[in-house]
Amino acid sequence: MTPARPNILILMVDQLNGTLFPDGPAGWLHAPNLARLAARSARFANAYTASPLCAPGRASFMSGQLPRRTRVYDNAAEFASDIPTFAHHLRRAGYATCLSGKMHFVGPDQMHGFEERLTTDIYPADFGWTPDYRKPGTRIDWWYHNLGSVTGAGVAEITNQLEYDDEVAHHAVQKLYDLSRGGDDRPWCLTVSFTHPHDPYVARRRYWDLYEGCDHLMPPGEPIPYEAHDPHSRRLMDACDWRAFDITADHVARARRGYFANISYVDGKIGEILAVLNATRQEALVVFLSDHGDMLGERGLWFKMTFFEGSARVPLMISARGLPAGRIDAPVSTIDVLPTLAELAGVSLDEVMPWTDGESLVPVANGTPRLGPVAMEYAAEGSEAPLVCLRDGRWKHVRCALDPDLLYDVEADPLERTNLAADPAHAATLARFRAASEARWDLAAYDAEVRQSQARRWVVYEALRNGAYFPWDYQPLQKASERYMRNHMDLNVLEDAKRFPRGE
Repeated sequence: MTPARPNILILMVDQLNGTLFPDGPAGWLHAPNLARLAARSARFANAYTASPLCAPGRASFMSGQLPRRTRVYDNAAEFASDIPTFAHHLRRAGYATCLSGKMHFVGPDQMHGFEERLTTDIYPADFGWTPDYRKPGTRIDWWYHNLGSVTGAGVAEITNQLEYDDEVAHHAVQKLYDLSRGGDDRPWCLTVSFTHPHDPYVARRRYWDLYEGCDHLMPPGEPIPYEAHDPHSRRLMDACDWRAFDITADHVARARRGYFANISYVDGKIGEILAVLNATRQEALVVFLSDHGDMLGERGLWFKMTFFEGSARVPLMISARGLPAGRIDAPVSTIDVLPTLAELAGVSLDEVMPWTDGESLVPVANGTPRLGPVAMEYAAEGSEAPLVCLRDGRWKHVRCALDPDLLYDVEADPLERTNLAADPAHAATLARFRAASEARWDLAAYDAEVRQSQARRWVVYEALRNGAYFPWDYQPLQKASERYMRNHMDLNVLEDAKRFPRGE
């Protein structure tokens, strides 16, 4: 029996470039399961992360709030327990909420509304990855990205990340089987979050071989010389220690090939999950998205941390009753997912709406324009002051107190090669965006908040690593005495209850 409120399956991946999903997966990608999902989904072709980095982007996605509200500025900033997430809202409304995989929560609260977690996280939960604006230009070498992910691209049968995602998919499949048995009559929300295709660009041979002779192994456009980059891009290159690596065309091709191969790997895992959903006759609203993208060598840049399309634009597809299948070109944000889920599940957000930045995508999917521009923020490694961005219509505007403004016509210039901010012909457009940005963000105050947070965390981290150390990393609990057959159970009842379907 289908519950009055829909079951919800959220499929999240890490660092998936949204330009590869112009209308579902690009036709040359070997992603048949995502292509089938796309055919029945509302496909948001211009969806953006709230912040192009893992922890800030994910906290914003879960809460419907930008990083300045969540105070999750970077990959080592605590996600406060008093911020409601979609898991809190759904659980309060009677949902069973469960997470299998990565969400990069930092701090002692490793649940944030999830009733159950099936795996630990792949990244640390403490403050050890805190950037430091007091030391501009300094690389924190032991955890900052470097281009070794590019030079080290290739084939392997097992890696740290493959081990993790194999486990994530296994537990998600087992959870779907368990849900099908009917032991809990609540509607459910299962979030399955993979770490691929995030670098390192290392893939299993069977997926690597799919891209032999691929026509997309070189990025679009020529690389930009270091001196010709905008200031933030130069800072990102320095943060990646670019001078220490001689990146060849072969390195670029192998890294991109490994990345594409890992899209196919994730597609296979998603196919397994959707097959079990179908085999167990469960219906669910399905969301597919990423936390941010990857520049993949475009402009000579790698990874994320910038507002250029490859880094900031993400895939977003939602298959649900009430959302007609088809392509939607209007710019939207991952922070819009929370209010969308709430509307589709009949959950009121009235008590927190004044502090929520997202908008429901139900009207947008049905042809109503989004009420405001898409906003993005970045205040983590590779920056020395916060950067903010507005995407509205065909335009993208970036502002930072340290740098000249950037203004791009994304429709006419999809590779964002021509900065129009200094062009007199676009002075009126720049003035309009500048006014909107200044009305939304006080950059001096934002900078002071980030610096205060960083300084506090450096003190706490160093203190807690001195002497006995109690980790915040999530420890999955396996209740062995409640699994399979135990002597407080009736074997006849157990065997019947654990079978689905029962009458065949």
